[in-house]
Order: sequence, then C-alpha cells, then structure tokens
Amino acid sequence: MQRFDGKVVIVTGAGSGIGEAAARRFVAEGARVVLTDSVGDKIDAVVASLPEGRATAVRADSSDFDQVAAMVQHAVGQYGRLDGLVNNAGTITQGTVEDTSVDDWHRVLETDLSGVFYGTKAALGHLLESRGCIVNVSSVSGLAGDWRMSAYNAAKGGVSNFTRAVALDHGRDGVRVNAVAPGFVWTDLTSEDGEAHELSDEFSRRIPLGRGGLPEEVAAAITFLASEDARFITGVVLPVDGGTMASNGQPAQA
Repeated sequence: MQRFDGKVVIVTGAGSGIGEAAARRFVAEGARVVLTDSVGDKIDAVVASLPEGRATAVRADSSDFDQVAAMVQHAVGQYGRLDGLVNNAGTITQGTVEDTSVDDWHRVLETDLSGVFYGTKAALGHLLESRGCIVNVSSVSGLAGDWRMSAYNAAKGGVSNFTRAVALDHGRDGVRVNAVAPGFVWTDLTSEDGEAHELSDEFSRRIPLGRGGLPEEVAAAITFLASEDARFITGVVLPVDGGTMASNGQPAQA
C-alpha cells in the first residue's frame, strides 16, 4: 500500500525501537520522513539504510523547544509541507516517590510530556494548513498505574489526556490527534535489560496473546491512525498491548 504518497511526516525518537519501525513503515508506504533523535549517529544509520532521498536525519532533543521548533522548520524548508507528526521520543525512570530524584522527575516529564507539547506546538500551524494529523506514543502506563514508576505514569497519563484535549480543540480544523498505548514491547532497550528478561515469563502470563509486542506491530497501528483509513478517528488512545488492558487485574483461573 502507498497510503502516504506525497506526504511528509516527522518521527521523533526515530533512532531505534518503535520510532525507527514507524519511520521505516512510513517510507515503505510512500512518505518522505524526517527522523529526529538526540543521538545523531543512530538516526544517521537508519537514514543510510533507507531508499535515497526518502528520509532525512535531524538531531534534536525533544525536551528542548528551540531544537524542536528548528527541526520542524528544517522539515518544512526541505520538503515544502508537513502532513504528519509522530511524537515518540521518551525516557523512563523507576522508583517510588522517595527513590525518584527531582532531576529524574524533570527529565522524564520534560522528554515524555513536554516533548509532546513542544512538537505539537511547533508543528500545528503547518498541520492546520495541510489538514494533517498527530500520533502520540503514550503507554498502557498512561492508562493505569504501575508499581515504582510514578514519574513515567504521570508523564504518559498526561500524554493520553493531552491527546484527547488537542483532538477536541482542532477537530473542526481538520486536524486529527490520536495516540497509541503500547504494552511491553521488545526494543533495543528492553532486550538489553536483564530485569526485563527475568520478567519475560511473567509478562507472557499476563498478556492474553502470550508474548511481548514488536516495534513493527506498534508501527502498524501508528501508520493506520495517521492514514486516511482512520479519517473518522480522533481523540483515541489505542492500546497496542496484546490484550493487557482487557484484564481487571485478577489472576487467571486454573
């Protein structure tokens, strides 16, 4: 399918994981894509592996509004328009409130929540012109709480409700705003996390489909929400979690 022929899309946090998979899927479906990440080498490598002329790498820290605004202007300057924005960049810290430093709290909130606001604010004028769309990457942790992840829960909960609010504000303008809420996904980060591997059996027991997700599976949901196939969908936070959020938390019965 070539659902994005002639379209220009920005994907933040595109150096690996869900962001990389989304960028690849958009390119495969005809889009020209601007990949951003705070680590330039990672996005340079991804762009080098894509068809020539279809993608551009721009180093930008999503927690810095000036860098985000410059990145959007670069995208529009190079390609002449902007049709879609995927706010994917994120970070995490674990611990109770007692364990979480003020610096870690601000780092997570600035990247995961403020970064979504910054991207939306910088891109919105261009998306109003193109009647484009935004897809934010929230999390099941933005729909319910976790143990020892209060900062991440606060940030992703904010992303989920920010998505709904912006959808309300700009639906009449023709701009759709949705989010995906992944559950456990095997990315470079989780694959290198020894604790994640130790918990993999527990994740498998709790996820109705019996396994963690793949970045490509989340990317498929992102591109669906960004496409004309979802033209009557806005304000949705779509779990992409193998059925995790279908549970009320009670244990499985033998």
